[in-house]
Amino acid sequence: MGAESIYMDNAAATRLDEAVLDAMLPCYFDTFAVATSEFGYSQGLEARELLDGARATLAAKLGALPEEFVFTSGHTESSNLALKGVALALGQKKGRHIIVSKIEDFPVLQSARALEKQGFTVDYLDVDETGLVRTGQLLELLSNQTILVSVQHANQEIGTLQDIEKIAIICREKGTLFHTDATHTFTRVPLDVQKIPVDLITVSAHTIHGPKGIGGLYVRKGTPIAKIMDGGFQEFDLRAGTENIPGAVGFARAAELVTPEENLRLQEIRDRIIERIAQTIPQVTLNGHRTNRIPHNANLTFHFVEGESITLHLDMHGIAVSTGSACFSRSLEASHVIMGIGGDHERAHGSIRFSLGRYNSMKEVDRVVEILAEVVKQLRIISPLGKIGGE
Repeated sequence: MGAESIYMDNAAATRLDEAVLDAMLPCYFDTFAVATSEFGYSQGLEARELLDGARATLAAKLGALPEEFVFTSGHTESSNLALKGVALALGQKKGRHIIVSKIEDFPVLQSARALEKQGFTVDYLDVDETGLVRTGQLLELLSNQTILVSVQHANQEIGTLQDIEKIAIICREKGTLFHTDATHTFTRVPLDVQKIPVDLITVSAHTIHGPKGIGGLYVRKGTPIAKIMDGGFQEFDLRAGTENIPGAVGFARAAELVTPEENLRLQEIRDRIIERIAQTIPQVTLNGHRTNRIPHNANLTFHFVEGESITLHLDMHGIAVSTGSACFSRSLEASHVIMGIGGDHERAHGSIRFSLGRYNSMKEVDRVVEILAEVVKQLRIISPLGKIGGE
């Protein structure tokens, strides 16, 4: 992107931090051997030390033991391993019932649907208009046949933070395993497995200025889970394949670089975006919870105009954001998240997500909102929907 470009789609992917790259480079040229002590040569032992160090760093961010952290290729594999691994381990022993929320990210939703085809029963939890799970319904659905509940820590589109401590306690009291997708909260929102009885946690490097293609799954010691990919015995015999040592090292360094001060700064930018849009553009709805949300997400619907058109026009000005419009979805379906919180197709199609990262600044906000206001104004003038809205 050019010098004048503004990137606000950090929930999809983040720019790699130079310090992360510096940490990774020696793994490609110096310590490039397979991470093993089996063969006894020094290069393999050095690689093993790097892998173990990265594992310990990332586990500590969750208050976990190093042996409870399994490296994967990213949040998709982590969530697949959590759901399918538990199903494989417990499906014939305890039950074949799983509960997930309606607004989970696709790795969880599609894994649940795949398990349905294999004979598992899946219930999909409703959420309220802010995106919070209805815990009363969860209590009603739980039974002695329920092997797993999966509710995300924070939503990938609207940023709503769930009360996973309450959900985890409910599951623990009912003897049911609990998984949470923390892809968008890891290092951004505190999550301590010593305080919250969660059994499995999905995390990923691609949302915190780390490399793509590396993630992790926290598996509490003693949790019944089976490997879903056959091969070697790597990652405590849960994830076969040669370890991605550069990725693991980069992931650990990326996690170290996130600070509370940075998260507070992103929250201030987020609040400024919401405030300035409310002051400047009429007929706009904030999606998600106003206060219980991740610090770097603002999702708003601009009524009587298509989010696809807004996104394309902003791109012409060098501004990158994302939309819940069906036109930008390969499935050609409107955002299941906006629909899940009670929105209609018009609200989903007009939604824009601003997701912030390390390289965003407060000074970008005024330029974004100024251009956005003019784009929305012009689109409403030429849109039949805009005329209905009285623009």
